[in-house]
Amino acid sequence: MRRILALVLAATLLISLTAPVAEAGGSTATNVALGLASFAVFNQLVGGFYYPRYAYATPAYYYPTYPAYPTYAAYPAYPSYSTVVYVQAPAPAPAPAQQYANVVQYPHGRYELRGDGIRTPYQWVWIPNPPPPPPAAPPAPKDQ
Repeated sequence: MRRILALVLAATLLISLTAPVAEAGGSTATNVALGLASFAVFNQLVGGFYYPRYAYATPAYYYPTYPAYPTYAAYPAYPSYSTVVYVQAPAPAPAPAQQYANVVQYPHGRYELRGDGIRTPYQWVWIPNPPPPPPAAPPAPKDQ
């Protein structure tokens, strides 16, 4: 019975003494950053005692030996090939610059592209066709 009572008392004290998240002094990201920073400081202070310097001894380096005078092999002899003459085909004629239509014709009018695109901006202008002429007057009756 004493053990159960002691366990309940310890759990009650533990829960009552822990601060809620809202009162803990910031968000989870802040707590993580502070924890990492304290871990880094702890490693700097205690790391020298925990990891002795002689444990990471530098490896011995031996310089490679080279001969006093370098020796070079003779170049291999390549067989001579017959002379082949390559004739280059003439370059194709450049394609003519593509001309864009400045006028688009419709049965009832046309669009004209105006402007040069540098000093004056391009602009499509609608120009309607003139209306057809009125029908001809009927011929006058002839007197007899």
